[in-house]
Amino acid sequence: MNFKEKIISRIKEKGSAVCVGLDVEPGKLPEILKNEKDPVLKFNKEIIEATKEFTAAYKPNLAFYEQFGTKGFGYFEKTLEYIGGEALKIADAKRGDIGNTSKKYAQAFFETFDCDAITLSPYMGEDSVTPFLDREDKGVFILALTSNKGSYDFQMQKMADGRFLYEFVIEKINSWNIKKNCGMVVGATHPQMFEGIRKLAPDLPYLIPGIGAQGGDLENTVKYGFVKNDVLALVNSSRGIIFASNGPDFAERAAEEAKKLRDQINNFI
Repeated sequence: MNFKEKIISRIKEKGSAVCVGLDVEPGKLPEILKNEKDPVLKFNKEIIEATKEFTAAYKPNLAFYEQFGTKGFGYFEKTLEYIGGEALKIADAKRGDIGNTSKKYAQAFFETFDCDAITLSPYMGEDSVTPFLDREDKGVFILALTSNKGSYDFQMQKMADGRFLYEFVIEKINSWNIKKNCGMVVGATHPQMFEGIRKLAPDLPYLIPGIGAQGGDLENTVKYGFVKNDVLALVNSSRGIIFASNGPDFAERAAEEAKKLRDQINNFI
C-alpha cells in the first residue's frame, strides 16, 4: 500500500479526516497535571486516548519537543508509542537540506521514529526532497501555500509567467510524485485558492492547517480541497482541540472538539 492509499484507507476506516496537532506548550498545561512526574507525557497520553476515536492522524510539531532538549526527543518518541497504529503519525519538522543531510533526516523520522510522514520545505529543491521518497509507504507533505501571514512574502508572489510561486512549487511536487508518496501543505486561510489548487494537483493529498485558532474557512476548504470519492485531505487542528480546556476535563473537552470537527467536515463532504 503506497502512502496515498494509506491516507485514503485510514480516513475511511475512521470516518474522519481530522488531524490533531500535538503542540505542547508547558504554560498551557492543565493545573491538575502540575504534580505529575512527566506532565507533557501525561497530557499527550490522555489527549490521544480521548481523541483517537475521532482522529485519522496526529501531528506532533518538533519545535514543541525540541524545546526540552534531549528529554524532548524522549517525549516525542513516547508520544509516537501512545499513538501506535491507531492513526497516521506525521512529524511536523519542516526539514529540507542538501541530499546527504536529508537522507539522514529521512532515516531518523522514517526508520528510528517510524513516522508515516514528515513535513518538508521545498526551498532547496529536488535533491533535498528525493531522499524522503525512497519508500512508497512513507510520505511527505511539502509546503505549498501555508496558513501564516508570511505566506504572502514569497508563496503569493507572481512570477514572470504570471503564475504564483506556490503554483510553480505544486508543478514540481507533481513531478516528484513518482511513487504516490507526495502530499502538500495548503492553509485553510486561503480558501479562495483551493479550487484552482485542486485542479493543479488532483491526485495529491493535502495537509490543511489553519482551522480553529487561525480562523480558516472550513466549509470552502472541504468544498474545494477535498476529493469526493476518495477523501485526499487531512484537516489539522492543534490549539482548538488540545487546549479546549485547562481544567480537569481537558481530555473530555478535547474529545468533544475533535468529534465536533469530524462531524462538521463530514457534513460538508
